[in-house]
Amino acid sequence: MTGASTADRVRHHMPLARRRKFLAGSGALLIALVSAGCTGQPAASSPTAPTSAGTASGSTAADLQNAFVTVVDKVLPSIVQIRTNLGLGSGIAFDDKGDVVTNNHVIAEASAIEVTTQEGKTQPASLVGTFPAGDLAVIHVAGQLDAAAFADSATLKVGMIVLAIGNPLGLQSSVTEGIVSAVDRTVSESGGITLPDTIQTSAAINPGNSGGALVNLAGQVVGIPTLTAGDPTQGAAANGIGFAIPANTVTDIANQIIASGHVVNSHRADLGIHASTVVDATDTPAGVLITAVTAGGSAATAGLTVGDIIVQFANARIRTTTDLSVALADSKPGQVISLTVITSTGGQRVVSATVGELPGS
Repeated sequence: MTGASTADRVRHHMPLARRRKFLAGSGALLIALVSAGCTGQPAASSPTAPTSAGTASGSTAADLQNAFVTVVDKVLPSIVQIRTNLGLGSGIAFDDKGDVVTNNHVIAEASAIEVTTQEGKTQPASLVGTFPAGDLAVIHVAGQLDAAAFADSATLKVGMIVLAIGNPLGLQSSVTEGIVSAVDRTVSESGGITLPDTIQTSAAINPGNSGGALVNLAGQVVGIPTLTAGDPTQGAAANGIGFAIPANTVTDIANQIIASGHVVNSHRADLGIHASTVVDATDTPAGVLITAVTAGGSAATAGLTVGDIIVQFANARIRTTTDLSVALADSKPGQVISLTVITSTGGQRVVSATVGELPGS
């Protein structure tokens, strides 16, 4: 599917209550941005210490506590607070030239952006570029910043201790601790954004943490906290089930944006269509209707046309645009995929499509 138009259609055709359900059937999680987004009103600002994690094997509680303190002292100078005319969030100093990486939803649609460093210096920021499909953005401030060190997130293992550092609820320099609960999760935010390969963590992620840092005990950024799971039965945040964009993705996308002003290689699969969810007579989602086809795109090349309804993508049953977005996120450009579609005349056919690359902007 193609970026912005697809997201718009997801919003129109997927009610919030439905978007926040876990998609057990597709093997992915549909998560609402209930806790990790911008926060509107800041609370009284005061630094907080990391919470205790108890005694770890091979080290004393004091050793672990000292390790936490060392990590926080190392990383905090690289964490900034981002204030827009719409709310608050966090960011990470990506280099020493004034470039700051954050989540796209922190600065999306903002008409004014300000950055405040840990020393309390506030200055205006300009937008360098965004990658909405991956919920990443880069902004720039004048002057030098203390750049963070980024880890190779491919080396993360479940059970590793991590700290989430940012500005939740406007409380600058806040720290929570947890572990890596899982890796390579594919999750979907509200608004039709699907994020592949995310890190699941038990470290608490709250509104305003978005764009901050998830760090290891070496003081390296392993990911950007982005969203928290929403309880599908209660509608509240499930603080202990948070997700972060992995550092390898962050550094790749940020470097492209800084070099070119946009993403030139998204590494994300795309069909080259605009689509919407269709429902059956019982108002149950039943497939994805193709509403527009990009000339020269993979769908057009495969012979798909407006009016076709996609109901199967490889081995995945497709009922909603989110199902299709998740299936694409789990695929790679150039991969040959079998698609089952219902035609506008009611017939069914199977086609092979070589998926293209999602445009970077």
